[in-house]
Formats: sequence, C-alpha cells, structure tokens
Amino acid sequence: MEYVTLSNGVKMPKLGYGVYQTPTEETERCVREAIDVGYRSIDTAQAYGNEEGVGNALVKCGLPREEFFITTKVWISNAGYEKAKVSIEESLKKLQTDYIDLLLIHQPFGDYYGTYRAMEEAYKEEKVRALGVSNFYPDRFLDMHHFSEIKPAVNQVETHVFCQQTAAKEYMKKYGTQIMSWGPFAEGKNDYFNNPVLKKIGEKHKKSVAQVALRFLLQSDVVLIPKSTHKNRMEENFNIFHFALDAGDMKEIGSLDTGESLFFSHYDPKTVEWFMTIV
Repeated sequence: MEYVTLSNGVKMPKLGYGVYQTPTEETERCVREAIDVGYRSIDTAQAYGNEEGVGNALVKCGLPREEFFITTKVWISNAGYEKAKVSIEESLKKLQTDYIDLLLIHQPFGDYYGTYRAMEEAYKEEKVRALGVSNFYPDRFLDMHHFSEIKPAVNQVETHVFCQQTAAKEYMKKYGTQIMSWGPFAEGKNDYFNNPVLKKIGEKHKKSVAQVALRFLLQSDVVLIPKSTHKNRMEENFNIFHFALDAGDMKEIGSLDTGESLFFSHYDPKTVEWFMTIV
C-alpha cells in the first residue's frame, strides 16, 4: 500500500474502500471481504446508514484497530455545534471505536461552522485524528480554511476522468489540503466502462478500464475509495500498484476532462432545494 502524509502528519492510505449505497444488511460482509483483499482504509458516513456494519466488520475481523484508517462524515441534519457533537459520539459508538481517523463535514449546508467547531473539539480530545470537508467547492473551501483553527486536511469531492477538479486541486495544494475522490467511476455515467481511450490504454497495459481509471487518479495525487459489493472487483480495484501509465497515457486521459460534474452543482438552486428536501 502507498500512503500520503496529511498536513498534520497523519498517514493515510492512498486507496481505500467506500461503502456509499452499500445496503445496510450487506455492509458487514462487504467490509470483511474488502479487509480480506487487503483494504485498510474504509470510508463511510452518517448519511449512509451503515456505520454499524463497518464497526461490526472491524471488530469481527480480529485485526488491531490501529491497522485501519476509518473515515466518516457529519450529515446536514446534524449540522451545528450541539447536534454535531452528539452525532460524533453516536458515530464512535456505531463504529465501535475510541477514535475516528478522518472526520469530514459531508455537505456545505446548515451551520457547518458550528459543526466544524464540534469537530475541532473532538480533535483536541483525541477522538479524531484528522479533520476535513467534503463537497466544498473552492470558494467555500477557502472560506473554511481561512476561518478555521485546525485547517482541513482533506477535501473529498467528485473526481473522475470526466471531472478531474483541476482548478480545485490547485487551491487545495496551495493550502496543504489533500484531494480525495468520491465517485471515481462516476457510477458508470458517460458509458464510462466502454470509453475508447480507457479501453485502448487498458489493452496496452493488459489492465481493465477500471484499473486504468484508478491508476490515472492515483498518479494525479488523488486519494481513492472505489466501491463494489463484489469481491472479484474489490481485488481488481486493489491491484493498481504494479503498473504505471506513461506521460502519453496521462495526457490522453487528461483530455477526457469536461470540467463539469456528472451529478449536481451546489451553485444550482434546484440542487440546493433537493438537498433541503432530504434533510
């Protein structure tokens, strides 16, 4: 496994396993299988409703807690100092752990400044090893960075070959924040797995489209958390450290960037209205 050192000195695996949209009843089995494959970084969230499954898998696998890097996120309905403080304790209980390795604000809505104050308090109490945000565009990210006491170590945003976050990455790099990808496969949108550029490069290296796409992000200094409920695909996604894309490959894949989301924009009032309906 390869690691990145976050701004506060904490080491984080560059590849992890995500459980977004993993059914509650399947989460424990999936995480156990991911651990068997070799994953030691697990990404969940309060909003996913499966923190308990992650916690059960961690306890039952028999490996020491310090071998794992666990990420979770505070949801909008828990925004604000008091609610966030309670929700952090609930997440610790569900995950069956004394500390969370990385705690993120899930979305920049509600009183997320109050949320971050509760997170900073948990950090000082050593209940959290690193803090960050998720889905914070450059304007919100810069605002949070400027006014926070403990600077965000990570920003998890939509990042894949069609949305490479070039501008956002520049600001994160400038301020010492690690970019982390959600949706590295864009949930198959844009006929992702049949893209001719990715297929051609995959054939060249005798690797799958998925492996090429993940390797591109890895070489672009992006932390990854691909999700799958199938062990063979978990293994495929994990096997990206024994080949490298050359400069020509990177340039070709780089040209696929549209600079736009395939999911939603926080600048769109309709998107914000939708988020408010699910709180």
